[in-house]
Parts: sequence; C-alpha cells; structure tokens
Amino acid sequence: MVQTRFAPDRGLTRRMVITMFLLGLLYVVFVAVLIALGVRAVAVLLIAGVMLFVQYFMSDRIALFAMHGRVVSPQEAPELHGMIDRLCALADMPKPRVAIADSDVPNAFATGRNQKNSVVCVTTGLLRRLDAGELEGVLAHEMSHVAHRDVAVMTIASFLGIVAGLMTRVALYSGLGRGRDDRGGLPIGLIIMLVSILVYAVSFLLTRALSRYRELAADRAGALLTQRPSALSSALVKISGEMARIPTRDLREAEPFNAFFFAPALSGKASLSALLATHPPLEQRLDQLGRISAQFGQGG
Repeated sequence: MVQTRFAPDRGLTRRMVITMFLLGLLYVVFVAVLIALGVRAVAVLLIAGVMLFVQYFMSDRIALFAMHGRVVSPQEAPELHGMIDRLCALADMPKPRVAIADSDVPNAFATGRNQKNSVVCVTTGLLRRLDAGELEGVLAHEMSHVAHRDVAVMTIASFLGIVAGLMTRVALYSGLGRGRDDRGGLPIGLIIMLVSILVYAVSFLLTRALSRYRELAADRAGALLTQRPSALSSALVKISGEMARIPTRDLREAEPFNAFFFAPALSGKASLSALLATHPPLEQRLDQLGRISAQFGQGG
C-alpha cells in the first residue's frame, strides 16, 4: 500500500484483516455445505466471481452512475479541485478524480480499488450548505478512506452476501426445492435457503461493524491531517440537521449507499440498533473530534 501522511490506524488495519479472514472462512464453510448437499456450485460461484470482478474493478463507475454523478474538470469546479489539490499535497497522495452528484441530499463518498483508481464525489446539496472549512474537513475524511484502502475492503467484503443471495434464488427457482436429503428430512432447497440466510446475516453484521469503525478512523485521520477537527464537527452537525429537511423519498433513494457516505442518508428506524447501523452515533463522532480539538488546544 502506498504510504501517505494520513495518520495510520492499526486498529482499522487489524479489523479489516480479521473481517476478511472471518468472511473467507465463512465462504469456505458455505461452499463445503453446498458441495455436501450435492449442489453443482461451480456455475453459481463462477457467476458470483464475475460479479465480484465487475464490482471491484468498476465500483467507481457503478457508484457514480447510481448516484447520478459525473467527473468534473478544474474549469468546471475550480474551488473543489483546489481544495482536493491542497489535501493531496498535505497527504502526499495521488489526486483522485473529482465528481459532483446532482442531489439535494448533503453528502459525499469516495470509491475505487486503490489510490490511483479512486474518485471523490460530493453532492450539489453539500456544496450549497457547507462553508470552505467544513467542506475541506469532509473531503479529508473521504480521502482518508482511499488512503486506508477500506473502500476496497468493503467492496470485497460484500462478495459473500452476493453469493448467499444468489444461492437463495437458485434454491427457490430451480428444482432443488423438490429433492430431499438422504434421511428424508427437509427439502434440499429449504436447507440451502436457510444456510444462505445465515451466511448473509453473519456477513452483514461483520461488514456493518467494520463500516462503523472505519468512519471513526476516517474522522480521526481527516481531523489530524487538516488540524481542524472543529470544522469537521461543524459539518457533521450541519449535515445531520439538514437531513431532517430532505424529502423522505430522496433519502430512501440514497439509502443503499449509506455504508459509503460521509453521513447516513436515512438515520431513522434503520439506525435505531447500533448493531445494524452503518455509522457510529453522531455523539460518539463529535466526542472523538472534541478530544482531538483539546489535544490541539482549540477548545472544541
């Protein structure tokens, strides 16, 4: 991994390694169960592998297309490019592509498999609502995701959920559901569906736990790079308050990207359980930034 001046986070690295190991182990067990049940899993796994390949190498294009974003030139967005140029110089990292999504939801996200193939995207709603210091704090947060490579890890981590979902559909719409195991017990299709649901649930919880920690890590790294944690705190408070004014329809349209957003687009019932949330509570993020401010002697 190319080194940058973003503060390294051993806790994040350790959690990414553990998450990938556990998901890999779960994947091996899942395949073993399919083979034991007599499923011809090769074709299904081949399809899932192609999906992973496409998702990994084209995640930036897919995300931009889904969010109606487009890459903009320095002539089209000189201030935005200027901020990212300064942050890249501070962080000593390659410049990502810069994109703007036409959405009133105030948010930002970064995607891409590595530093040389990354994109940082902000919405028009974010540009309208934040001042220069707050926007720089959000951009530093997003660029730290690229530097830490947790975006790529999150993309790969979703692979097992794709496989489990695909296998569930195969069990439901193929002839597997009509056969029974050797002991005349439950239909094979039902067994596959139950195992797939269990695998999906475990992978879901593991990736959500990693998602919450990586947001805290990005807050820390971004605040330490800019040395203005108070600006990032202000952006968090402002964005969280503005979300309440956005139509629910627009928030639900953006909700599938919560795990990659700076702040969750929909923070109502979906975030009541800390176990299911993609982001840590706002209070926890502000408390961490407050401690960093105290270290810098900013007083908040």
